[in-house]
Amino acid sequence: MSKSLYLKLNQISEVHEKDVYLKDVAELYSDDPAILAKCLALKVKKISSDRDHRYVGSVLDVIGLISKLDPSIQVENMGEQDFIIDYQKPRPPRLGWEWIKTAFVCVICFCGAAFAIMTFNNDASVTDVFREIYRMVLGHEAEKVTVLEMSYSIGLALGVILFFNHFCAWKVNTDPTPLEVEMRLYEDNISKTVIQNDGRKESGIDVD
Repeated sequence: MSKSLYLKLNQISEVHEKDVYLKDVAELYSDDPAILAKCLALKVKKISSDRDHRYVGSVLDVIGLISKLDPSIQVENMGEQDFIIDYQKPRPPRLGWEWIKTAFVCVICFCGAAFAIMTFNNDASVTDVFREIYRMVLGHEAEKVTVLEMSYSIGLALGVILFFNHFCAWKVNTDPTPLEVEMRLYEDNISKTVIQNDGRKESGIDVD
């Protein structure tokens, strides 16, 4: 009598142990608790290298291992056809270094954004435009900073917050931020490239 097992492989799974089990790279479901327990504890890979590396696997290999474990199991794949095991060596927490990297990225982003805004204002002559609007409405030249400059500065900050949908731990709504979307697209492209490169058996291929 066949026993159904529903398998959903993740596209990429980060692991820190050299013995990689099916529960580390996939989600499983079965009506038979014994079958589910055996498959969760099934070893799918033994990593021999001590360096960080990404390994590509196929659902066919996983199905073959499950069939060897119990030929009566009927596997229904609900996830990826190919998957990546991202092995990262166990390391002690380095909170100081993480804070330094975060601060460095924040400084770079702040300076880059400030430079972009200033160059745009100079190219568009925003100061001259505001001065002319002030003169046309009130009939005389502005001597100091006016409400136009203050409104523009506040509106620019609010616009950035609304666009990125994120400020510290607070979000405007539940939608992912543009940065989160771009990071997910980048991760998907990286995963697809790793899988495609692993599938190329020819030698000497260079996309450059």
